[in-house]
Amino acid sequence: MTGAALDAHIVVRRHGFDLDARIAAVPGEVVAVMGPSGAGKSTLLTAIAGLTRLDGGAVRLGESVVADAATGVHVPPDRRGVVLLGQDPRLFPHLSARENVAFGPRAKGVDKAIARRDADEWLARVGLDGAGTRHPDRLSGGQQQRVALARALAADPRVLLLDEPLTSLDVETAADVRALLRAQLDAARATAVVVSHDATDASALAARLVVVEGGRIAQEGAVDDVLGAPATRFIAAVAAAHRFGGTP
Repeated sequence: MTGAALDAHIVVRRHGFDLDARIAAVPGEVVAVMGPSGAGKSTLLTAIAGLTRLDGGAVRLGESVVADAATGVHVPPDRRGVVLLGQDPRLFPHLSARENVAFGPRAKGVDKAIARRDADEWLARVGLDGAGTRHPDRLSGGQQQRVALARALAADPRVLLLDEPLTSLDVETAADVRALLRAQLDAARATAVVVSHDATDASALAARLVVVEGGRIAQEGAVDDVLGAPATRFIAAVAAAHRFGGTP
């Protein structure tokens, strides 16, 4: 699996708030997005995923235009090949871990036995070998997030969108899942956009950092370059917290 190129110009207007931001990634690149609460980070992801319609701009995945406000193109979310993973794993409670992971491939017509076999392989990759028969209510929060990651990657997404997936985890579990996420993104050569409030996530997961403030791109560049020469008070606070091991 190799992710697709992403080129998205997102314009969304909602009740006095305007988001006008552009984000791009080459195939297999991981881009981190940071910004204060209400900056438009989650809206950026939902617009790429197709859950929020554009008021302007366009979204291109690989060679396909999946949204274009000028022409009215709006490919439904389930046909974009994009997976959005947030703080809540949103596992199907009535399905086992194996069946949760196999859901995406099965929806694409993959043979049931093959999908289940591959699901077990993905569960092993995320450190849950032998847990395939367990249902979400028998898994810890960290284990559920591991299953959600396996399910996301098993779907072979063109672009993986991660909206603060580690926020609800305790510090030790978050560190474990962060390392796992980095390893699996590398192994899958996935194109990903990771929204986080934590510079540790940006440094560990991404090559490039985009800072969104007030619905606009305030700064972007290599993660170390942005944190090393912050252009705004927000990113200066993030960089200082990162250096001293705290949170802004």
